[in-house]
Amino acid sequence: MTALAQRSLVPEILDGLAADDQQALRSRRDLARINALMFQAPIMASLMRKFLPRPPGRILEIGAGDGTFMLKVARRMARDWREVELTMLDRVGLVTPKLAADFAGLGWPLETITADVFDWAEEADGRRFDAITVNLFLHHFGDDELLRLFSLLRRRAPLILATEPLRAGLALAAARLLWMIGANDVTRHDATQSVRAGFHGSELSDLWSAAGGSPIEERRAGPFSHVFVGAAEVRAGATP
Repeated sequence: MTALAQRSLVPEILDGLAADDQQALRSRRDLARINALMFQAPIMASLMRKFLPRPPGRILEIGAGDGTFMLKVARRMARDWREVELTMLDRVGLVTPKLAADFAGLGWPLETITADVFDWAEEADGRRFDAITVNLFLHHFGDDELLRLFSLLRRRAPLILATEPLRAGLALAAARLLWMIGANDVTRHDATQSVRAGFHGSELSDLWSAAGGSPIEERRAGPFSHVFVGAAEVRAGATP
């Protein structure tokens, strides 16, 4: 059995730093570059085009961070998708007024929610979305937490689309080379831990099924990414 055969979760340093900590600020800039190197925005945009048959009215992004990832996605989609109401949820409020204005300029009105995703999802306000998107966020949780989270998210939208780290040797080797692009100590530590906590095979599909949903697609995307798409309801012929 290889060292990457099983998921390994270790707390990431960035999660424990204050939002205005200088190391955290630099690490978030590093993450924007890493997202670009992993082609996360075009991968997410391709999932949206493939699995959302018509422009959605409302999208929720969980674990949204500072919002720069979804802005790149929105810029790819905005010509065909207008007036998409976007809600960004994160436990730390990092979205700036300028970024909100950038979304408004695309015709995507933005709402931000600062809350723990579990606390928010358990609120019984009946709020629903056309899709939930997730980028480099699910790998922070163990399987039991993911099962609970998936059970909650199924009530909020008919579809979830996720782009996560691929747990593979090449991805781990690349994470260890991030010093070459000037990534700081926090980023280099967290990147290797993200790979070890990432996914491969049908791991997310199995958890989604256990939560009562219907997996649609799960696969690697490029050398470093793993994608998952799930429907909230079990489809005909599918085994929950």
